[in-house]
Amino acid sequence: MRIFSTEYIIVEFLSYPISLIELIATISGLVSVYYAAKSSILTWSTGIVNEIAFMVLFYQLHLYSDMLLQVYFMIATVYGWYYWRQKAPKEVSILSFSQILVYVFITLIGTVLLALLMRNIHHMLPLVFRQPASFPWVDAFISVASVVATVLLARKCLASWYFWIVVDLVSIGLYVVKGTHLIAIEYFIFLVLAIMGLIAWRKKVNVS
Repeated sequence: MRIFSTEYIIVEFLSYPISLIELIATISGLVSVYYAAKSSILTWSTGIVNEIAFMVLFYQLHLYSDMLLQVYFMIATVYGWYYWRQKAPKEVSILSFSQILVYVFITLIGTVLLALLMRNIHHMLPLVFRQPASFPWVDAFISVASVVATVLLARKCLASWYFWIVVDLVSIGLYVVKGTHLIAIEYFIFLVLAIMGLIAWRKKVNVS
């Protein structure tokens, strides 16, 4: 539908044209991360809207790893929503150094495998992906690191915020290069919220 095209501009901000789909993705993402920093279960419901909007947006930007990431996020959102409702994790958990190394290793291996796949996805499925993937290595890292961060967030692990901070920093650079400045600004705000979430969760650990 044309209304969800990146060419469907609804407003300009400082001479930057903002499409409806980019605006929806931005607002819903900010709301979701805000609730996550507050340890609110509403982070999962608002995240669904964000994931759908980003899926549509990233497909048009040829960021295929990020697009496929949203499919995972949909599954993880349902899992996180269920986990928080049923098991109601109230205490923030801390990973050991060896556990953190395992997650870092998984992130690196996952990045390599996904990047190699996305470099050739337009050859494998030319009818679906008509253009080569943009920045497949950076895009793959963002995707895999986000997967790990979401798993840790669902389990209320403090380390999730460290992963989100790295993801946000890398994402800011990528989206500036891609020319989606509103999304880059959004990820800068994500970065601020992630730092706030880290500080807030660390206080809970110290209190407990």
